[in-house]
Amino acid sequence: MTRPLAAGIALFIDYGAARREYYGPERSAGTLACYHRQRRHEDPFVNLGLQDLTAWVDFTRVAEGALAAGLEVAGFAPQAHVLLALGFEAELAAARALEPAAREPLAGRRAARLVLPGEMGETFKCIALARDYAAPLRAFALRDFTDSL
Repeated sequence: MTRPLAAGIALFIDYGAARREYYGPERSAGTLACYHRQRRHEDPFVNLGLQDLTAWVDFTRVAEGALAAGLEVAGFAPQAHVLLALGFEAELAAARALEPAAREPLAGRRAARLVLPGEMGETFKCIALARDYAAPLRAFALRDFTDSL
């Protein structure tokens, strides 16, 4: 399944954690979450067919599978670290310079959620899987948590 990646990077971003955190006591009930009309709840048997169901990813398992398939883990970090390393603050400043009507979706509180610790910034993790790619990845320049996998 990984043969199409002859050389390069595959980047995956999702809710999740390294195994040690993934199976922590605070998640003893699992990680399944349901979303209906942008509201989170935990009952998958209501709103059947009308809601989104999601569960966290065990990124340690992803890394194990990648290694078994001949890939290497080129980086692992929370979304906030990746976005900040890629220049999120400069992009946000540029968006704020736009006309007020055009900037709100980019520069408002919604954009900040992407990097805030209690929001998507820590909940979402990014893992880069590589084959025949030796260049450093700027996305993981602030901090690389690969050793936590």
